[in-house]
Amino acid sequence: MSVWQLVAVGAVMLLGLVGVLVPVVPGQAIIWAAVLWWALTDPAPVAWGVLIGATCVLLLNQALKALMPSRRPHESGAPRRTLMAGGLAAIVGFFVIPVVGGILGYVGAVYGAERLRLGSRAAGRTSLRSVMRATGSSVLLELFCCLLVVGAWLGAVLWG
Repeated sequence: MSVWQLVAVGAVMLLGLVGVLVPVVPGQAIIWAAVLWWALTDPAPVAWGVLIGATCVLLLNQALKALMPSRRPHESGAPRRTLMAGGLAAIVGFFVIPVVGGILGYVGAVYGAERLRLGSRAAGRTSLRSVMRATGSSVLLELFCCLLVVGAWLGAVLWG
């Protein structure tokens, strides 16, 4: 696979990660399709292993999402930009501090944005709790699973 094709697959995966944060965009499906595209054009066995692993992780995520509360962003009281800041911080945090940084980035950014918006620590913590109850856990689970898939793909491309 050429460098430009790998860049295109990476761009599609980045679009899928952003799509996880937007409720109507099927971010998981976009990421899985990008891994499938890569596996079909790269005949290496590691590509098929990543595709099988991605399929398992994303199917497990779908099963776990059925057990989680549904997304209700309007009930949290937080503006959409707070949720987007949390999602973008999770994406950056995942690559800065592998795996754990995604969770820390999401929670930290939501708390920080709400603390700035509301003006006090207590109000920021209260808002963070309501955001996590309304949307955070299901969004965080989906984003975390998608970040694992993207991380596995990136690892396979760089070291495979």
